[in-house]
Amino acid sequence: MKERFKRVVNFYGEYGFEKIRNTRVLIAGLGGVGSHCASALARSGVGSLVLVDFDHITESGLNRNAVVGEEWLNKPKTEALSRTLASLCPDTEYIPVKLFITEETLKAHDFMRNSNMVVDAIDSVNPKTQLLQYCVERNTKVFSSMGAAGRRDPSKIETGDISSTTNCPLARMVRKFLKRRGVTTGISCVWSTEKGVKPLPPDANEPRLDRRGRIRNTLPSLITMPGIFGYTLAQMVLDHISSD
Repeated sequence: MKERFKRVVNFYGEYGFEKIRNTRVLIAGLGGVGSHCASALARSGVGSLVLVDFDHITESGLNRNAVVGEEWLNKPKTEALSRTLASLCPDTEYIPVKLFITEETLKAHDFMRNSNMVVDAIDSVNPKTQLLQYCVERNTKVFSSMGAAGRRDPSKIETGDISSTTNCPLARMVRKFLKRRGVTTGISCVWSTEKGVKPLPPDANEPRLDRRGRIRNTLPSLITMPGIFGYTLAQMVLDHISSD
């Protein structure tokens, strides 16, 4: 055991840490929430991370990213995060997967890359619900982030099953979409009951586009709440691994 993991071993014990080292976690969505979650899992000694995203690093996203800087602007998030984390936490294996999640891409036989569990940090409803349905139907443990943007009060953060989420517009939409797919429970979530600030019109200089080219509104967001959401997900993952 390396000295850098001594405190993790002290916390979870030798056997718990061995399980952490032998686990591969897939993280889908590498923005504010996902990048912080990935950083925390790597720092904690998780053996392998599959990092999934189709987007690139933008200047407006740097205020929320856990580790990458301006040198990665316009580069794929998967490459930026994998290479940066590899320099900081070389004991973890990083598998970058530049991919937009759809029902078709989820059907690829190697999508999971032999991952033991999934973290969902996607902010687009269709890919998010498709991934969540995929995990539930395959009995794959999944931890999901609801809306962190536009919020500032850590005391309003809660965790629990998707069926328990309240006062979160994204969670409400996700539950609605999942119910159509026959899924109502079985997803561990982090969410906030705080009312978020209103979205702003798309930035003309940097429009937010989804895979099909639709312009998306701008969501005001700080680093704090996405970071807390990401670290909460990481804690949920670590506790699940060590107690499984």
